Amino acid sequence: MASPFFFVFLLSGLLLGNTYAGPNYREALSKSLLFFQGQRSGRLPGDQKLSWRFNSGLSDGSSAHVDLSGGYYDAGDNVKFNFPMAFTTTMLSWSSLEYGKKMGPELQNARVAIRWATDYLLKCARATPGKLYVGVGDPNGDHKCWERPEDMDTPRTVYSVSASNPGSDVAAETAAALAASSMVFRKVDPKYSRLLLATAKKVMQFAIQYRGAYSDSLSSAVCPFYCSYSGYKDELLWGAAWLHRATNNQYYLNFIKSLGGGDQPDIFSWDNKYAGAYVLLSRRAVLNKDNNFELYKQAAENFMCKILPNSPSSSTKYTQGGLMYKLPQSNLQYVTSITFLLTTYAKYMKSSKHTFNCGNSLIAPNVLINLSKRQVDYILGVNPMKMSYMVGFGSSFPKRIHHRGSSLPSRAVRSISLGCSGGFQSFRTPNPNPNILTGAIVGGPDRNDQYPDQRDDYRRTEPATYINAAFVGPLAYFVGKSH
Repeated sequence: MASPFFFVFLLSGLLLGNTYAGPNYREALSKSLLFFQGQRSGRLPGDQKLSWRFNSGLSDGSSAHVDLSGGYYDAGDNVKFNFPMAFTTTMLSWSSLEYGKKMGPELQNARVAIRWATDYLLKCARATPGKLYVGVGDPNGDHKCWERPEDMDTPRTVYSVSASNPGSDVAAETAAALAASSMVFRKVDPKYSRLLLATAKKVMQFAIQYRGAYSDSLSSAVCPFYCSYSGYKDELLWGAAWLHRATNNQYYLNFIKSLGGGDQPDIFSWDNKYAGAYVLLSRRAVLNKDNNFELYKQAAENFMCKILPNSPSSSTKYTQGGLMYKLPQSNLQYVTSITFLLTTYAKYMKSSKHTFNCGNSLIAPNVLINLSKRQVDYILGVNPMKMSYMVGFGSSFPKRIHHRGSSLPSRAVRSISLGCSGGFQSFRTPNPNPNILTGAIVGGPDRNDQYPDQRDDYRRTEPATYINAAFVGPLAYFVGKSH
């Protein structure tokens, strides 16, 4: 149950209007995008701002005789998992499409962050006909070591899906990322945009034609790390929804309809895309009054009713301090993703003066906006710990994050390799990390609003690309509101 304090806060937000300015959203937006530079794999460009990082993984793909350098390390380790990386790319692209006009100079930085991923995803989709590469690096080997990405000496095993080893989930998410990003680059780089879209169509066709979960094909390599727990139907819906938005082709709408109804979750994440697909598809119903999409509008609103704290169908817990609390491991990934859906659906509602009901409660756009603002502000330091959960933002923030590159002396300071186990001395020290991974959002506090700033507590102290990617949109929304 939500605390009385939380309802008072919501109510005060409704009554006070814009008198509470909140944290510096523009600074937070800038830093949230800068974070991605710290996660880069491959050959770093001359304008790399996080200068404690250097080239890494330059021979990725060589064991399969292909070039798979580039992309992002998903979290605090040195593995490239394409399933969360593609979701990260889709969410960065969606943020840019919905909120680009409010992002100012940060829109260009968002495009750079997206392109770092899409250049890699294109390689994965185009290197070998009939194959989609879906990851580099043996996670079990990687997790036994604590070493900088620049020093990796663990196996850089290459993983792929194909007609005989399908992966509809990872393929459809890759198609979603390529389709969404094709719209981001449509005006600024039409040739690149066309390549992204053409590749998205091929990868989506593969996902549709050869059905199966990638966890079944690659179990020990992707489970329990990024298992496809929700199955692959949600990704087929999500991928087709993005291709429909990018092409307006009836084929994708027919395919979406053929999938039938989906689950009614109260979560949105790299694994479970249903709620995101419903909000994306609802846009046509809310903005264009298109009856083909009415079903998804209903599903999107059912989802909102499960999130809102005072709704009769709410299934979402909140901490005493007002933070949405879904799961103990990396809870903020759900907070940022759900907050993105709250602001985005509210944006559609405002454009068409739309409201809906949760039981007897009339839900106007500002109800969703106030809840999302509360989540954003909490992450940025308006919380019982008075601590920002974004590294490098505010006066108090996590200093001992579970992140190899951040916690080990930079190559600029110590050029010799520490080896697989040499880094554990740094891992165990109570000292703050020597390198600040600016903009990184950690897993977040526990259900009692407490945050032990300990490197070994990866559930709470590990950052991840997909936590940040979903936060870019809400930050841009509140930048637009605060000036």
